[in-house]
Amino acid sequence: MTKDYRAMRTKWSLFLTVMTSIFLAGCMQKGAEDNLAKPQTKGKSNKEMLLSGDRTIYGLACEGCTDSVVVLLKDDGSDPVRFDIIDAFQNHRVQGKLKVGDWIGLVPNEEDSTVADFVVNLDELKGTWCYVVMPKLKDYATMSPKLQARIMKDMPDSVKEQFMIPREYGFTLRRQWTAQSVGYVRTASALEDESPVVYPRLLYFTEWHILNGQLVMTSGEYKKKPDSDDFEVINNRQDTCEITYLRGDSLVLSSDGESRSYYRRTNKDEINKQAREMAEKRLRQALKERQ
Repeated sequence: MTKDYRAMRTKWSLFLTVMTSIFLAGCMQKGAEDNLAKPQTKGKSNKEMLLSGDRTIYGLACEGCTDSVVVLLKDDGSDPVRFDIIDAFQNHRVQGKLKVGDWIGLVPNEEDSTVADFVVNLDELKGTWCYVVMPKLKDYATMSPKLQARIMKDMPDSVKEQFMIPREYGFTLRRQWTAQSVGYVRTASALEDESPVVYPRLLYFTEWHILNGQLVMTSGEYKKKPDSDDFEVINNRQDTCEITYLRGDSLVLSSDGESRSYYRRTNKDEINKQAREMAEKRLRQALKERQ
């Protein structure tokens, strides 16, 4: 066996090892995405999927909706009902632009059933919403603020360019109250271990609901089933937040005194494009360095 042949075989072995690692990581991540995308509501009616205690009335917006009135065709097929929303509109409790034919939800006043205290355009709420996160140095939380600032100041620009890449996190709200997380960036585990930074934990959303004017998001952790290629979501939790603002491509959700702004993404291929390109660049660099 010649020296050149042995060197070539070593390079190919390294290349296949790294690529296999990425392929397996991608398969696991893709499996998780597919699993989370599967509707868990097959065979259930819309009424059965509502949360217990929800007083929201759902239906379609009809001709006649204004800034002071909502005309709603309820899901039960009864005649359209007119609701006064003057106070709700003035109190910024009408979220989304009411368009004829859109699926909406409203919460009636407990004392006057002809008045709505909250209105939301659910068709406008559906879709993919993102926000930007930045990585932090590993063990960042254990450092003093002074040390954190010094490390960031002394970090070479080339390192910042390679590792301090913003990512987009978020979720997609779909029909039948199903949800899916967005923000996955598939990288080889070996490269992640070598990285000096870490990103915030990504929640895995599975469902969304409206509960008396609030948005309830269900999320959990994905886990591979034993002796199977399937994944399951465990440790489910529900987070409740206020829909503070919804209009067009902007969404603001508030909870526990804090607010987060989201922007709409219509092309999922553009999500984390820069982060994916940098991950591929790092892979090429790793292969080159190991040759």
